[in-house]
Amino acid sequence: MSFYEPEGYIDSTDYPPLPRHSFLECTYNVTVYTGYGVELQVKSVNLSEGEVLSIRGVDAGALVLLANQTLLVEGQVIRSPTNTISVYFRTFPDEAPGTFQLHYQVFMLSCSFPRRPDFGDVTVMDLHSGGIAHFHCHLGYELQGPRVLTCINASRPHWSSPEPICSAPCGGAVHNATIGRVLSPSYPANQSGGMACAWTIEAPPGQKLHLHFEKLLLDEKDRMVVYSGRTNRSAVLYDSLRADSVPFEGIISDGAAIRIDFAAAEPAAATAFNIRFEAFERGHCYEPYIQNGNFTTSDPTYNLGTTVEFTCDPGHSLEQGPAVIECVNMRDPYWNDTEPLCRALCGGELSAVAGVILSPNWPEPYTEGEDCIWRVHVGEEKRLFLDIQLLNITNSDILTIYDGDELSARVLGQFVGSSGPQKLYSSSPDLTIQFHSDPAGLVFGKGQGFIMNYVEVSRNDSCSDLPEIQNGWKTTSHTELVRGARITYQCDPGYDIVGSDTLTCQWDLSWSSDPPFCEKIMYCTDPGEVEHSTRLISDPVLLVGTTIQYTCNPGFVLEGSSLLTCYSRETGTPIWTSRLPHCVSEAAAETSLEGGNMALAIFIPVLIISLLLGGAYIYVTRWEPARAQGRGDQGGPGDAGISRPGADTTPASACPSCTRTRTARSRWKRSSTTPSMRQG
Repeated sequence: MSFYEPEGYIDSTDYPPLPRHSFLECTYNVTVYTGYGVELQVKSVNLSEGEVLSIRGVDAGALVLLANQTLLVEGQVIRSPTNTISVYFRTFPDEAPGTFQLHYQVFMLSCSFPRRPDFGDVTVMDLHSGGIAHFHCHLGYELQGPRVLTCINASRPHWSSPEPICSAPCGGAVHNATIGRVLSPSYPANQSGGMACAWTIEAPPGQKLHLHFEKLLLDEKDRMVVYSGRTNRSAVLYDSLRADSVPFEGIISDGAAIRIDFAAAEPAAATAFNIRFEAFERGHCYEPYIQNGNFTTSDPTYNLGTTVEFTCDPGHSLEQGPAVIECVNMRDPYWNDTEPLCRALCGGELSAVAGVILSPNWPEPYTEGEDCIWRVHVGEEKRLFLDIQLLNITNSDILTIYDGDELSARVLGQFVGSSGPQKLYSSSPDLTIQFHSDPAGLVFGKGQGFIMNYVEVSRNDSCSDLPEIQNGWKTTSHTELVRGARITYQCDPGYDIVGSDTLTCQWDLSWSSDPPFCEKIMYCTDPGEVEHSTRLISDPVLLVGTTIQYTCNPGFVLEGSSLLTCYSRETGTPIWTSRLPHCVSEAAAETSLEGGNMALAIFIPVLIISLLLGGAYIYVTRWEPARAQGRGDQGGPGDAGISRPGADTTPASACPSCTRTRTARSRWKRSSTTPSMRQG
């Protein structure tokens, strides 16, 4: 059975399975437009033991199992990886078959996120069809492969080409050089034997070049030669076979060009070099550089007399050079000393109120056979909080934390291999950290290292107070935050709490977890199904803006709004625009309509009669007295044309009238006129 509509239902009662061999079975295939996938939602499933219901994706003609009867539950959503999904149902001929109903609809497929190249990065504009991904490499590496990939529309969207890689080239030429790097070349996986590489670097006319050796590790069979010119016939500035040490102070060219030759007899894991080059103007010193640190200068042009002061990043220490250097020599300026190095040391004595402890040689990998001890001491009335942010060592390396200034003190923690963040408190102002790396580390591999921060904290018997929570509040179980005290966080209406809502002060005076935060709710709760209807949801997550369209089954009529929209409010949680509608049978709807018509048939005549009676009443009460008064003024039939001198012509039956009489309080006074004799 095949389906091609963008939305519909697969109902086993509508399309029962057919006999095949000793079973009854049926396959339902849903195929939609290219670039779209099929989303199935389980509406109902009621299967007997032994029956099979499999939902499978179709990828390049092969079936991929997505779910089966053991995993299917009502409300579950399954998405296909391509524009086709297949549902297979098998049952037994001698029993009543199980039933199921699946709702399907289309969704837009996308390309998977492209792999970020080692020593490079990728920027993705869009993952859907037509989306673009841009790749670039770090300084010193070259991109092998296309720089830009496009997401291609297909039954399963894919990128236009495989992701490129970043590799360090074996040689090359750089013209009009400003700044860059020369790196040890990347060996292809299948390459054997030696290699010979040559780099030629040319600065703009009138400038010179400075080489800074950030790293230089050569095998005994390797050789590196640096020439002050374009060819290997130029003057030699450095030869690794003849030099006794690495020129960490750097090399300056005589002219505007430098050539670097590197030869290796065979690939060697120990070979590694990283040479930074930069061009600078004659009559100036070159711009200094320090890895894992920074510097300040008195003159950004580095003219004669400029001083530069170096500082290291936290956890690193200055080595192999002074903290301050000066640009000297008027004829050919140069720095009076080499730039120092910033290195993460193996052990040390630390007494600052806060600091950073790094694995030896960080961010480079630590070496095998390290045995380091750090001792931390703070104020006598204080203690230490140690926050291990990164811990990635091998299973043969050991990191131990001692609660005191000796290796015989109580062990706060001992770690082997990789671990998540750790938080430790000392009971005294002293802490000892020991790290041992296995001498056979090259056999078992190397870990990335570790990063830990320490800070001096108060020495008391209570946990530190926790901050207030934005868009919420906290309550405390105890006045003092002693061991066992709890702080409970709650969010304002319209916000959900993210994290643990209750934190406990533990025996080591640390909190059981980090404080949570309140996140604004941007979704509506599911309003539910409507009996005798189907619904179409624009977003299964029910975010703000989601619409739900209800449609009644044949024979039923919708009462209420058929379209509900989730909208956000400034306060409170998002809600739906209308109440949930109802689907009533057409017969019930007609009965309700007939009752309404009968009510109208009774109500309308009553209303008309009431209006007529009301009008008659108004007519009698308002117009009859006036008409009677008019007849009195005219006299009776026998008195026509007769006038009695001195007689009052006002009829005795005339209605009273209200006349305004001046009184002390100037108020209205009701008076009536009656027939009487008037004098003169």
